Amino acid sequence: MEIDEPKNPKAAPGDHLANERTFLAWIRTSIAMMGFGFVVVKFTLFIKQLSLALTDKIILPGKGYSSVIGVLLVALGALIALFSYIRYRITERQLADKTYAPSYMLTLLVTITIVVISALLIVYLLPGL
Repeated sequence: MEIDEPKNPKAAPGDHLANERTFLAWIRTSIAMMGFGFVVVKFTLFIKQLSLALTDKIILPGKGYSSVIGVLLVALGALIALFSYIRYRITERQLADKTYAPSYMLTLLVTITIVVISALLIVYLLPGL
């Protein structure tokens, strides 16, 4: 005996709520990334001021790459927020149409970018490379 499924059932409220929770998780990630970028930019300024106060010399000459890396992290955070909203709206439409298909582009983009920025930070922080 086979049970007949409804021909076009609506998406369950739990599906929409899960989509919203995922969106909010991506927003938290973007805020964290922007905050980390701000810290990276300000860290060099802090070190320069600390070295000047302790030794009357600036230990880190020049501007360095921390500003560039920090700005990249802030930009990445903004892009994560934008792409997460776009993905949220696409998923909402797919849930309503019962045509949901997972997408891994956002996670792949964020993962690759974080690995590249992490490598830049490692090269920057290790002296003599």
